[in-house]
Amino acid sequence: MLCFLIGTVLIVFGMGLFSLGAERSMTPIGNRVGTALTKSKNLPLILAVSFALGFAVTVAEPDLQVLADTVPHINNAVLLVTVGAGVGFFLMICMLRILTGMKLRILLLIFYAAVFLLAFFADRDFLGIAFDSGGVTTGPMTVPFILAMGIGVSMIRSDKNAAADSFGLVALCSIGPILAVLILGFFYKNADGAAAGEIVNAFTNTVQIGRAYLSAIPVYLKEMAVALLPIAAIFFLFQVVSLRMSGRNLAKICFGIFYTYVGLVLFLTGVNVGFSSLGAMLGFELATGYTRYLLVPLSMLLGWFIISAEPAVAVLEKQIEEVSAGAIPGKAIKISLSIAIALAMGFSMLRVLTGWSILWFLLPGYAAALLLSFFVPDIYTAIAFDSGGVASGPMTATFMLQFVIGASRAVDGNILSDAFGVVAMVAMMPLISIQAVGLVYERKKASALPEEPAAYGDFDIVELWEDRAA
Repeated sequence: MLCFLIGTVLIVFGMGLFSLGAERSMTPIGNRVGTALTKSKNLPLILAVSFALGFAVTVAEPDLQVLADTVPHINNAVLLVTVGAGVGFFLMICMLRILTGMKLRILLLIFYAAVFLLAFFADRDFLGIAFDSGGVTTGPMTVPFILAMGIGVSMIRSDKNAAADSFGLVALCSIGPILAVLILGFFYKNADGAAAGEIVNAFTNTVQIGRAYLSAIPVYLKEMAVALLPIAAIFFLFQVVSLRMSGRNLAKICFGIFYTYVGLVLFLTGVNVGFSSLGAMLGFELATGYTRYLLVPLSMLLGWFIISAEPAVAVLEKQIEEVSAGAIPGKAIKISLSIAIALAMGFSMLRVLTGWSILWFLLPGYAAALLLSFFVPDIYTAIAFDSGGVASGPMTATFMLQFVIGASRAVDGNILSDAFGVVAMVAMMPLISIQAVGLVYERKKASALPEEPAAYGDFDIVELWEDRAA
């Protein structure tokens, strides 16, 4: 319990510093670089820098770092590079979409068709991890950066759809890792660590706890420095060549990068040493006795509240209200997300207890989401698919994934096929719920339209008030 409490404190301070740093550094970097790239009108340069930034930001994503440490049968560096390349490639596609005004729905239909075609032939042990990779890459580091970069690029366009086209970047970028990991499964074979996958640390005294935390900090200091260095290098290159920001604004971004760095180190230290262990042990203990019947409702309850702790959700809500000029309230988005995540957690635990394949849930779920896209305006589809990415953030990857893995161990399930996939379920459910909200709002809007004013002739007498006495 002491180890867990220390880990929780580190996570709170780490995520606080990280969110502050991401807002002060990643968002302005993405916005300014996106605008500068588009002004250059050099398409090869736009695509090359988009790939490099997408790769760099993804590798530094804390959710992905946690997942890479948890996955037992894929080397940490191999998974990071594969997922980073997937995001970088699809960020290039996103830039092309914004510049050309391509329909998001068409791209989603094409790429998800390719995803599920590959999924039917892919190794079952790679299936859940591939879809989880798509969810964890769109977290508190990537979402502000990608959204800001999209808005920066779209500002160059003057048509009425430019702002709406800035959404959907997260949706497309979350497809890249899924395809990349599925393709990796056809070529990558590694049996080492097949029994791993659960982060459990046991300590006999407080001295061991202290040593564990102190020894972990230098490791993450080095890892996060390597992860953030490419982003900083690209930004300073743009600063010298084209941005030429004032010293005050440059200092703000530098402090933001420093806050991001310190926050990441504290967050990952707290997660990997103390926080995730409780989730794994709690899941194991609850699945061993009569309490296993409480697993599904408890998972749904945790899912309802866990969305409030996801920092990227607040970023998305703010962006939605700004772009829609308040027409889409953030509160409605948040309630629909809470319902969606509660159902996702319940389905995930049901998979653990029954051993059902994740495709039985993902295939009809994505089919329903894509079908709904034909009945709601494009902006709702883009927001829905973006919401799916941001909902599966640090809390899902750190606590709930370990909770499900612990329960899977207790019932002697296959962790790779039954437990992994919880992040994917969390990423899928908002696609349906947000579009359903959009459908309801559009129908209310249509029914509330004022009647057409009556046509009057030139000599008709029109009474502008009624006789109150009557």
